Amino acid sequence: MDTSKIINLEQISLKNNKEIDEKYIQNYLALEPSVLGLGELVLLAKEKIQPKAGRLDLLFQDSDTDRRYAVEIQLGKTDESHIIRTIEYWDIERKMYPQYDHCAVIIAEDITTRFLNVIQLFNGQIPLIAIQMNAFKINDKIGLKFIKILDEIKYDIEPLVVEPTNRKFWEETRSTKEIVALADDILKIINEIEPNFELNYNKHYIGLAKNGIAFNFAIMIAKKNFLRLDFKFEQNEDVENIINENKLDVLDYNAKSSRYKIRLTESEIKNKKDIIKELLKKSYEYFK
Repeated sequence: MDTSKIINLEQISLKNNKEIDEKYIQNYLALEPSVLGLGELVLLAKEKIQPKAGRLDLLFQDSDTDRRYAVEIQLGKTDESHIIRTIEYWDIERKMYPQYDHCAVIIAEDITTRFLNVIQLFNGQIPLIAIQMNAFKINDKIGLKFIKILDEIKYDIEPLVVEPTNRKFWEETRSTKEIVALADDILKIINEIEPNFELNYNKHYIGLAKNGIAFNFAIMIAKKNFLRLDFKFEQNEDVENIINENKLDVLDYNAKSSRYKIRLTESEIKNKKDIIKELLKKSYEYFK
């Protein structure tokens, strides 16, 4: 039997390699995040300074779901300080940016059985992924293989408290009086569908409440020049046809939260009220 087309790969340790260090791997992943197998990732930061906690190696965001990944790299074996540092960075990021879903990612050459046992004590409470990085010498180059050793398990942590604000905060800090007033126009449309809704001002979005209870089938984010309306609905062709045929400016669809994002101006709300109402009604029925 001819086996000449198969070669034996020589696995090497990067920890003992004089040419490739952790920063080299960091730069490589910043350019090629797809090798991690975590989706369509966009680099947000490299060596991001964390308040009183050092530097986060890499921060990525999934372009489809907006989910963020706090990534820590370690050459050689994992150790206790590595997992503590990774979780600490993840916790800082989720507290700083609670409007996003966050996941911690540990990358190491050798993820030991003992370490996996420790990680599994946290998993179920913390969204944590462990990826083993294997390096192979191929002629004068090095090939890398990333294998997901431990995938995230569904977790249940105490939800972050959404910081309440008020209308003045949005008018003076995040947007303008004119744009925030567009949220009133959307609220009027919503109350034609179902009465007794009111605006609920939070730090990162303007939500909805009914009888004092949050009911966010739609949320609004007032920008400087437009109002972003996010409404919850499964992605489907009928809704997208309505959006496209009426030339609404859709920013994207967030598959993680099942929300369409639409950019609206004063004239669009006035001239396309019936279409906006139709979409909001679909969202309300879907949400309730």
